Amino acid sequence: MHATFASFEAAAKQKGFEEVLTKDWAPSLSLDVHSHPFDVEAQVISGDMTLIVEGYPTHLSAGQSFQLAANVPHSEVYGAGGATVWIARRHPKTP
Repeated sequence: MHATFASFEAAAKQKGFEEVLTKDWAPSLSLDVHSHPFDVEAQVISGDMTLIVEGYPTHLSAGQSFQLAANVPHSEVYGAGGATVWIARRHPKTP
């Protein structure tokens, strides 16, 4: 777990992540199944969320992190208080 955004960003950039940002998610927001064309490494900073991959839900609260490979179908459900998440994105290299 990273204590500061600067620490999270530095570690992500060392791993080759090009984009690092903070995202605030609305309370009780539910995102249907979708995918992204980039790898994700993220840390929940406040609130909570549930990440559902292949039908398996993982509940995440402040201080917990997760990784998700590019193009993996998933859905997201945010808690009653919403969530703030630090997100790093890395686009796969094309041959």
